[in-house]
Amino acid sequence: MNVAHAADLAFAQMGGGGSTAMLTQLAFFAAIFAIFYFLLIRPQQRQKRERETMLGAVQRGDRVVTTGGMHGTVLGLGEDTVTLRVADNVRVEFDRSAIGRVVKAQGEKNA
Repeated sequence: MNVAHAADLAFAQMGGGGSTAMLTQLAFFAAIFAIFYFLLIRPQQRQKRERETMLGAVQRGDRVVTTGGMHGTVLGLGEDTVTLRVADNVRVEFDRSAIGRVVKAQGEKNA
C-alpha cells in the first residue's frame, strides 16, 4: 500500500465530514488573524502615522529630545536632517528620524 492509497482510505473513513472540519479550521485562522490585526498591526500603524505627523511638524526653535536622549533646540531643517543646538556654540546634525519627541516649553499647555 502506497502513501496516496493510505490517504484516500483515511479520507473515505472520515465519511465526507472533512468539509466541516476545514471550515472550522478556516474560521479559527480567520479569528487568529483578526486578533493579530486589532492587537498588533492596527495600533502599530496608528503609532507610525502619529510619529510621521510629529516629525513633519517640527519647526525651527522647537525643543526636542533625540532617541539617544540628547536635548536640543532645532536650528535648521533639511529634507532628511535636522541641526540642533545642544549648548552655546555647539551644533550637532542628526537624521530627522533620530528625533524621539518634541518637548513642550514650561509655560506651554497641552493642546
